[in-house]
Amino acid sequence: MSCNCVMSCVPVWQPPSPSIIHLQAISDKQSLLVSWLVNHSSFLGNIYEIQISRTENYNVIYNRNLSLISMDSDECTWTWTSDVPLECVDHSVRIRYFYNQSVPSPWSDWITNHGAQEKVKTKIFPLQRLMREHTSAMFCCVPPRGVNITSMIFNNNNYPLISIGAGVKAIAVDNLTIPTAYIKRLSLSCNNATGKIAHAWNYISFPPQKPRNLSCVTSDMTTVICTWESGRKRDPFDRNKQTHTVHIGNSDQAPINCEPSSCTFPAVPQLEEYNISLVVKDQLGEETESYSFNISDRVFPVVEVNRVSPGSTHTTVSWIVPGNLTQLNLLCQVTTDSDSTTELSCNNASGLCQVRLEHLLPNTCYSTRVRCSANGRLWGDWTQPISFITYPLVTLDVWRRIKQLSDPMSRQVTLLWTPHVPGSAVTVNIQGYVVQWSQEGQNWTERKDSGQTQAEVSINLGQYDFSVQAVLHTGSTIPAHITIPQGDDGEILPVKKRLSSSTAAGFNLSWVEQDSATCGYIVEWCILGNTVPCTLQWLKVPEGNNTLFLPARNFKAGCRYTFKIYRCTENGHRLLEVQTGYSQELKSVQSPSLVEPFQSTISSVTLEWSYDEDDPAHSAFITGYLVTAQAVGSGTLLDLFNVLVADPRRKSVTIEGLEQNQEYAFSVSALTKEGPGQPTNITIRTRTNCELHNIQCDLGLLSFPCSLLFCLSSRLTSVLKEIFTYPAGMNIKTPEFDSFLHEMGERLQSQKVEECSCCDIEILNTRPLLDETTALRDAEPMNTLPSPGSQPSPSDLSLSCVPLQTEYCPQSVKQTSCNPPPPHSPPVTITRVCLDSIGGICLGFSTPLKNIIL
Repeated sequence: MSCNCVMSCVPVWQPPSPSIIHLQAISDKQSLLVSWLVNHSSFLGNIYEIQISRTENYNVIYNRNLSLISMDSDECTWTWTSDVPLECVDHSVRIRYFYNQSVPSPWSDWITNHGAQEKVKTKIFPLQRLMREHTSAMFCCVPPRGVNITSMIFNNNNYPLISIGAGVKAIAVDNLTIPTAYIKRLSLSCNNATGKIAHAWNYISFPPQKPRNLSCVTSDMTTVICTWESGRKRDPFDRNKQTHTVHIGNSDQAPINCEPSSCTFPAVPQLEEYNISLVVKDQLGEETESYSFNISDRVFPVVEVNRVSPGSTHTTVSWIVPGNLTQLNLLCQVTTDSDSTTELSCNNASGLCQVRLEHLLPNTCYSTRVRCSANGRLWGDWTQPISFITYPLVTLDVWRRIKQLSDPMSRQVTLLWTPHVPGSAVTVNIQGYVVQWSQEGQNWTERKDSGQTQAEVSINLGQYDFSVQAVLHTGSTIPAHITIPQGDDGEILPVKKRLSSSTAAGFNLSWVEQDSATCGYIVEWCILGNTVPCTLQWLKVPEGNNTLFLPARNFKAGCRYTFKIYRCTENGHRLLEVQTGYSQELKSVQSPSLVEPFQSTISSVTLEWSYDEDDPAHSAFITGYLVTAQAVGSGTLLDLFNVLVADPRRKSVTIEGLEQNQEYAFSVSALTKEGPGQPTNITIRTRTNCELHNIQCDLGLLSFPCSLLFCLSSRLTSVLKEIFTYPAGMNIKTPEFDSFLHEMGERLQSQKVEECSCCDIEILNTRPLLDETTALRDAEPMNTLPSPGSQPSPSDLSLSCVPLQTEYCPQSVKQTSCNPPPPHSPPVTITRVCLDSIGGICLGFSTPLKNIIL
């Protein structure tokens, strides 16, 4: 038996399909906004599934389940952000929901947001969009249908292509950075198969930063000023413009638009506590900062300087504090420099405050600033510095010189003064001076121009009181006084001292302290020493001091200075001491002047010189003289004699122990503590003892020609006549003569023989009278040249022993003739005399002597 069963299919129940009522594309944010209706009757626990597809093939790229907890509206809205610009390709959305979290509804229809459809040119997306720094982005190129994109270049870099649709290509760029170029933009170019290139630019920036250090103050209780730090500084050409808004939360005030770093708004009447929020917004985001304060605690006074009135040693500063701050305890500070500040309370109802600043320097530039505080909580800003110059305070340093006139009852007073202006701000314009003096109720006045600093007044021997006062454009200064003492013939002469020189430091002056010096001392000197003209300098030394140091930099080395020290009494100044010295002594003093004629003997020379050892022009004190004598022979200086004269007032010396008939080089120089100065030089020959030599020569000439050689060489300028004659009655002993010849022979043999010189010699009028010979022998040693206006030749010097007279003329080798002799004195001729000589000493003749008249 068979049975056929028929089964019937019962359909499963499905919830109705949801309906998308709105799909909106927000291109600059690359977002899709999806809206659909919600069935509240079956809402509890419903889950929605959303799918996003790309391209016309509906390739699903995103899928998500969305649970709805509670809804106040019948419409549900959901936003999705794409990583690819929406213009690149089509994007479609569909939804369904699960009833009781398990039964799915059918899918809704696809709702599509279409991408760009290009027919002619390639388009690039995104285009001229503001992009966020340090994010990643995708850029696409949409070509006309049928055209292929071959490459994409971003900021000059080639990136690999990504296919995202029919012919559409894209590139992915990570970590976008702001270029360093002038314009902050990102460049992109697309190359297609036809060779065409498309270009696009986008801009880049960073989102707002949270404001820091937000603070609010008021300067007058009527206006509130809030300031903050904006953080990172934006480029001037940044396209991401920001807005700043302050909201007063506990008031009905409308939001206040602000500047990038500050905001000013009127205070809310009767509101003490403020709760504000600062909102910073731009295209890339939004930041908020909150702040609360009590306006009475945030008073920040603003000061306006009204006037600065300077004096010589003070200034008066006045200022105004705007606003109604009288109910507050207002403190202010005033300063004229960084180290000195004056603080005072200022609660004037008018808001005007004033202070006098003391202890300033006259004629000095200062700047002053002011700031104030309410209740000592917040100090306002310092005002801008205001410069001022205190008035000059001119003082005069007065001194005098007193000169006795030819009239014993009259004196001339030269009054000198030096203006002193403390400070260095500007040059003081002194308009002139007023000089006044008085004696026994009589008064005199004299005015001087601003360029004059001295006055001359004739007075008698009485005591006078003088005063000098400078005249300025602001008035007259304090007068300076000085007393001229009474003329006193019995005044004690001052002490005179010589100062020890110092080579480094300067002058250390000291003197005996005087009990009568009730007002100290005055030290005066010339700025150029003792030379004329003299610029007088003076310095006051306080009472109780009896020393003064003057540094060497104020004085010239080698210049003599005289310091006069006066003791100051109530009846005037009296000269106490005179001290003279050098800051540094030099040895280069002038040479002495020798006094002629010089006295000499066969063994001594007496020198005499003139010298002003007290001449103030000397570069040092003269302590004596140094005299030197040195024998001269064969071009070489031989024996040396040094004589030191320790008394600078003694100006003559005799040097003994010298050799006869010897030339000596003498020098005389003045001595200082530094050594000898410039010398005076002279050469003097000592005398010859011709008594014995003349006798030997006269006797020897009769027998030995060599005796004539000795005579001719022993003296070039003196005793040729005495060779041929000697006074009557003189007894000459032959043994003495023989001994002399033997000694001379020994000396001649040790000498080197020089070349023989020959000449003709004429002896004219050779026999003088006895008294003439004696006079010649006693005369001063002759050291003159052979004849005036001519120079001797070496042969002349070797042959001549006598002073050349007008009757005598030596003949040269060329036999030059002389003037004929007088008729009564026939010449004696020596023809062709040939000599061998050593050091000017004759050795012999080449021909015999003839016709010698004795």
